[in-house]
Amino acid sequence: MYLWQRPGWPKFQWNRSGIADALAAARHRQGVLLGRMLALGFPLRQEASFRTLTEDVLKTSAIEGERLDPAQVRSSLARRLGMDVAGLVRADRNVEGVVEMMLDATGNFERKLTRRRLFDWHAALFPTGRSGIRRIVVGAWRDDRAGPMQVTSGPVGREKVHFVAPPAERVDGEMAAFLDWFNGQPAADPVLVSGIAHLWLLTIHPFEDGNGRIARAVADLALARSEASAQRFYSMSSRIQRERDAYYDVLEGTQKGALDITVWIEWYLGCFSRAIESAGETLGATLRKARFWERHAAAGFNERQRKVLNRLLDGLEGKLTSGKWAKLARCSQDTAYRDILDLVERGVLERNPGGGRSTSYSLVSGRFG
Repeated sequence: MYLWQRPGWPKFQWNRSGIADALAAARHRQGVLLGRMLALGFPLRQEASFRTLTEDVLKTSAIEGERLDPAQVRSSLARRLGMDVAGLVRADRNVEGVVEMMLDATGNFERKLTRRRLFDWHAALFPTGRSGIRRIVVGAWRDDRAGPMQVTSGPVGREKVHFVAPPAERVDGEMAAFLDWFNGQPAADPVLVSGIAHLWLLTIHPFEDGNGRIARAVADLALARSEASAQRFYSMSSRIQRERDAYYDVLEGTQKGALDITVWIEWYLGCFSRAIESAGETLGATLRKARFWERHAAAGFNERQRKVLNRLLDGLEGKLTSGKWAKLARCSQDTAYRDILDLVERGVLERNPGGGRSTSYSLVSGRFG
């Protein structure tokens, strides 16, 4: 028997006194982080939020096994946020769709959540009307034309069924009840609402695909309401991706259990706290980047050098070679080598061990910190 089949569904129960301390501790960590961010000033807050949103978009897709191009995500976010970011590239429609959804969820957190808004998010996630090569119902609730909605794993023909969702004819009524609840919780703690909404929406599984990403966007909307701010300084999706196995285990256990969801709430609050603790990495990277450019304010780097240095400071994937420099800066290999040699002579870059065609470079640690 699944959660939605239990008598009394969806009247969830939990040990309120048992989670009170965990909720208070999580809210305290959240307040401390926000206080640290407010002390930075607007430009650094904007940079930190941009980094967090980039991570959020990448990781919410990675949880579902979809790898997005980080450069495309950064470019899409930068254009929509009006930020001056070096190395902008053209983003694919599927990247643009995830970015649109996440920015609407967190940037318009005060707006009512409606079925039309959810349909728009779903359509943005699947701009071609397909999930891979399979045509799906887009911008509407699922219809179960291919059979009951199941969450499975394993090879075709030997799948393991982890969860079976309510039949399609129930989805409209189930979502009406969910939306009434979500939009009518002015007195409830928004962090608690975030965790319950995440579970509830995944249990209804209203769409043919994309349910996980949409559930996490709804949860992020509730978290943005908890801070009354569109700026994001921690990523729940990033933390969930790190704890992916535990996430699916506790989710499956809860969906196969009774209406007492204390275990799920305890895990969610713990994950929330760990996401906030991980935000120190984002803050540290933002401050290091700011200190670097303060130190080199009068250095007179050319435009190509500034572009590639920013990519390095933002965590460039892989090794920086002259070939990669030429590709990033859109210049010849000879020009790339001259740019690199100039920075090596200035003590900004250093050669990594090795040589020949595989010679690579990195920021001198003292210049980065």
